[in-house]
Amino acid sequence: MTGSAAATLRGSSVGLGAASETHEVRANSSAALVEAVHRRVIDTMTDVPMPPVDIAGIVRTLAPLTSTDVVDDVVARVAARVHGLGPLEPLLADASVSEVMINGPGPVWIERGGTVSRSGVSLDRAAVDLVIERIVAPLGRRVDQLTPCVDGRLPDGSRVHVAVPPVAVDGPYVTIRRFVVPDVALEMFAGPPVVALLEELVGRGANLVVSGGTGAGKTTLLNALAGRVSHQQRVITIEDAAELQLEHPHVVRLEARPESREGGGAVTIRDLVRNALRMRPDRMVVGEVRGPEALDLLHALNTGHAGCLSTVHANGPVDALRRLAALATAADERLGMEAVRDHVTAAIDAVVHLGRSRDGTRRLAAVAEVTGHDRVRLLADDNEVCSTMARAGRLEAERMVVGP
Repeated sequence: MTGSAAATLRGSSVGLGAASETHEVRANSSAALVEAVHRRVIDTMTDVPMPPVDIAGIVRTLAPLTSTDVVDDVVARVAARVHGLGPLEPLLADASVSEVMINGPGPVWIERGGTVSRSGVSLDRAAVDLVIERIVAPLGRRVDQLTPCVDGRLPDGSRVHVAVPPVAVDGPYVTIRRFVVPDVALEMFAGPPVVALLEELVGRGANLVVSGGTGAGKTTLLNALAGRVSHQQRVITIEDAAELQLEHPHVVRLEARPESREGGGAVTIRDLVRNALRMRPDRMVVGEVRGPEALDLLHALNTGHAGCLSTVHANGPVDALRRLAALATAADERLGMEAVRDHVTAAIDAVVHLGRSRDGTRRLAAVAEVTGHDRVRLLADDNEVCSTMARAGRLEAERMVVGP
């Protein structure tokens, strides 16, 4: 057989194969079309990501009579598989979804409006592994039996946690907390009199701690409070994962970094607090205090750095003070608990506690002034101011004596 004849035969064979595949796709459902297009995209993709118009061209080649609506749907579904986090992309594109939870192979769960429910997405083990690979690879991290748990941040700012066997019994598990820190006004958390009190405390430079449970809205309230800082002041934010979006003209944003795959290069919140003190901060905003950085923060607040805003996980104002003391004591066991409590009492002016009802509503539960060791005085609930805060006035008076 001559070379030209062989080439002709091969070309005819390819043409028959393509025609056969087209006929098969036409005969099957939209799901089959998605599978066929997905395979063709993987085989031919040179640009990452492949442009939607090129995916649509493949759809037209495999199923020429497909309607425009079906083409658009197939393109969206294939693009979700190939790019981003695959089948999770539709959930992440839904602004009302605040959390996405993968509990091993099976249905994917979501939180919407404070309520957890099963989504319409279901993943097999291969799909879960692919999602994890796409999460971990850009972070330069590894997740395996030796490092079974990994924390990270997606490009949109969403926080993600991955746990795999052996620690994940039915795993792998993936939890994605969406980057949802809306520009919410203080009025969403409390009535006008309480909002006026909070604005007064921020304006006077009181050191405030926002406390509450997981998902209570601490970061959202912190964002709203920081938005009341004078535009003439320099604000430095310190976060484990950069979430705050301050409407302020002079913001310096610092973000912690986990250790690299080689086991080095980590930058902790404690490191950032220490460095922030050398960056001329008028105000420091610490996204969350949950480790030894508590001690460095207390030292800073007791050496002239007023007007700090931060959050802590706690069940109430008194528990927030106790937690700060415990975290600071753990950072340096040479310090006695009594000395640490003195630091907490001197450093923190008030605790703003948030509560979350069963229907998902987030409201301010209490504003409490710190009066001593594990002692607070209620200033306000969500709608009514009970008392003014003398301590903020004292701080203002001290600054007037010392000077700006």
